[in-house]
Amino acid sequence: MKLREIPITEIGPVRIGQTENREAGTGCTVFICENGMRAGIDVRGGGPASRETQLLDPLMAAKEIHGIVLAGGSAFGLGAAGGVMRYLEEHGYGYDVGVTKVPLVAQSDLFDLTVGDPFTRPDEEMGYAAAKAAFESPNYRDGNHGAGCGATVGKIAGMATCMKTGIGSYAVELGELRIGAAVALNALGDVFDWKTGKQVAGLLSEDGLSFRSSPEVISSGINRVKDRFVGNTTLGVIITNAYFEKAALCKIAGMGHDGYARSIRPVHTSLDGDSIYAVSVGSVVCDQEIVGTLAAEVVSEAVIRAVTSAESAYGFIAARDLPF
Repeated sequence: MKLREIPITEIGPVRIGQTENREAGTGCTVFICENGMRAGIDVRGGGPASRETQLLDPLMAAKEIHGIVLAGGSAFGLGAAGGVMRYLEEHGYGYDVGVTKVPLVAQSDLFDLTVGDPFTRPDEEMGYAAAKAAFESPNYRDGNHGAGCGATVGKIAGMATCMKTGIGSYAVELGELRIGAAVALNALGDVFDWKTGKQVAGLLSEDGLSFRSSPEVISSGINRVKDRFVGNTTLGVIITNAYFEKAALCKIAGMGHDGYARSIRPVHTSLDGDSIYAVSVGSVVCDQEIVGTLAAEVVSEAVIRAVTSAESAYGFIAARDLPF
């Protein structure tokens, strides 16, 4: 059997909706399975902004959740999940508690406050709009959309020499198995093509005519950089139609982080909030190690798609417009 690329929207009954405020440079991407999806998470960065991710601990009672939100706005944007919950409740989805149904929605945010308007963030109305889009007019696209609207990389020396990225996706089919990932790329570090080892985005020289190495800048004395904390975090969602419960999905999410490590240097720093969700929405029987190995590959490729699909914006150049 050979791997065949497919759109991430063809993996299973996961609805994906996006909305963004282009002027403000922020947005959100929602993944909804109204009848519930099994999910796990692995958080490797030291500064996550998140909501309800503890539900995905295998020790917690909930076996399934109904939605995942990736958004900008840092911790200010965590209210977007409330809008997704409101939309699902209005349409009768969630756990029945007698007086209403309670949808379970987890969320992770990236830091984009230094890109556009720092005081306009994803909120309940934006989350509601993204959920509505997911149901009524699914609109997932790679690039400067949803959670990728204000995404940037290569920020170890500040925002003046970073690059514009976005959200990217990649999915494959192997026999009955389908697996894919969507990644909102907002890393501190540089980005490399995991197949060739070539740098494709990251820290620019002061004249913008070449790349610099973020690890070399760190080793040369990062204490000289005044605006060290400029906000980062790469967020991913792995989706598969293979059947797994929460514990296995947490392991698959962890293996998915190998995809980050292949493509982003440095990664998982205390200045990032790097997180990956893994979601099971099918009944295909498949070995966990096979799925975990493929998870790392689709994550790596999704990172590259987040670079190549991005457009220059907010004064930050994208890879497609580099002069070298």
